[in-house]
Amino acid sequence: MTDNKISKTILSNMCMIYKDDEILVINRTKKDWPGISFPGGHVEENETLEESVIREMKEETGLNIKNPILCDIKEWRFEDGIRYLGFLYKCNDFTGTIKSSEEGNVFFIKKSELHNYKLSMDFDELFNLINNK
Repeated sequence: MTDNKISKTILSNMCMIYKDDEILVINRTKKDWPGISFPGGHVEENETLEESVIREMKEETGLNIKNPILCDIKEWRFEDGIRYLGFLYKCNDFTGTIKSSEEGNVFFIKKSELHNYKLSMDFDELFNLINNK
């Protein structure tokens, strides 16, 4: 018996860490989604959404964030029928020193200089969804 109310869903997060007019970005090296994006990743089993974004920021940027603000949710649907939900955060409360990871190089750039870089798929939309909240 199939329940039409249940669908396969992947939960993920992204966070725009910012200070003044600069934002932290990651230059993703993976072939499935290359270019400038916000750091983030998957929500793990038994992890809250907030716990997941805090963990992912530490893993991908080296920064310890506090009080991330949920700005929006982005939904993607793939051909295999899986729904992919991205919880979009922003945060300017952080400590530590940035360090790159296997996901890509992380660095701060001025918001006004974003289009000087190769942006990942949907980045303009994601930036607007987060930045305008």
